[in-house]
Amino acid sequence: MSEIKFIRGDITKIEVDVIVNPANTTLLGGGGCDGMIHYAAGPELKDECRGLNGCCKGEAKITKGYNLPAEYIIHTVGPFYGHEDGKEKEILTNCYINSFELAKKHKLKSIALPCISTGCYRFPKDQAAEIAISVANKYINDLENITFVCFLKLDFNIYKKFVE
Repeated sequence: MSEIKFIRGDITKIEVDVIVNPANTTLLGGGGCDGMIHYAAGPELKDECRGLNGCCKGEAKITKGYNLPAEYIIHTVGPFYGHEDGKEKEILTNCYINSFELAKKHKLKSIALPCISTGCYRFPKDQAAEIAISVANKYINDLENITFVCFLKLDFNIYKKFVE
């Protein structure tokens, strides 16, 4: 039976088929979770990302996982809250939809996702969690395991509120 789980931890240590990277449009690494994923995966990740020619907001692209426990990484670019002409929710929803669709297309069964756009992109955490869980529920039958990995205790507590 498929399930959605919420854990607090480091997404680079999670053993799943694919993790989601909240990337910037260059896909060449940045700060926060994106930087951690690039560092843990190793320099081969940046080399592969160079050949992808970036990624638009709301879209997603897949690479190998290299030195990560995950076999693959899905890179998606979230919205910068307050800078998207009112399309922030639509863009964030598309990040999750396109990530799940890529996982489905590649026949992956387990996926781990971070909190997309809630750090330096300032998307309100409660709204972002609601969007993430809503989209995940639509893909529950396509994957065996969906894990939301919250780095911060605050994020973890917000996600847990939606399932209590």
